[in-house]
Amino acid sequence: MITFIKGSVVELSPAAVVVEAYGVGYELVISLNTYTELKKKPENVLIYTYHHVREDAEILYGFAGKNERELFQLLITVNGIGPSSAISMLSGLDSRELSKAILNENVNALKAIKGIGAKTAQRIILDLKDKIGNDDKEYLNSDLPVNNIKNEALSALEVLGIPKKFAEPIVQQQLNESPQSTVEELIKLTLKKK
Repeated sequence: MITFIKGSVVELSPAAVVVEAYGVGYELVISLNTYTELKKKPENVLIYTYHHVREDAEILYGFAGKNERELFQLLITVNGIGPSSAISMLSGLDSRELSKAILNENVNALKAIKGIGAKTAQRIILDLKDKIGNDDKEYLNSDLPVNNIKNEALSALEVLGIPKKFAEPIVQQQLNESPQSTVEELIKLTLKKK
């Protein structure tokens, strides 16, 4: 089993990355959150992996952190959630936000993710609420770093119908000028400029 790959990013798109390690190029399917992390530092990256085998294909999924990979592995245990749906969910919300939505039984936050309906959201909560351990709860209750505040604001704006391409430059500029901005301030500022 391949646990992680360490190397340099050769190709990067919002859905996939090719990492060169010791002369071999590995293609991995990734979430938007992993894409954002990899854009920051394309050299000497460490990507955690999940190797999925089907009858017709073998697919490597890549994650910027262990928490994201662990949540992915939990999500695919839910009936009706395959690897593609799990990656979509991790693209809609980062692992912290998604875990928080499950722990808080926030059906609306899960339904806001493309392809997730009310019944699927309820099934996810029912199946996973007790599987998110105490370590995850401590992680969820810790202070949000600036990057997670940005991601949370962008996710909320997408739910409100504001495209990420429009919102991201505004949010980033505000964080550059005032790093202590709250999620609410970032959302209000972006909505004013729409």
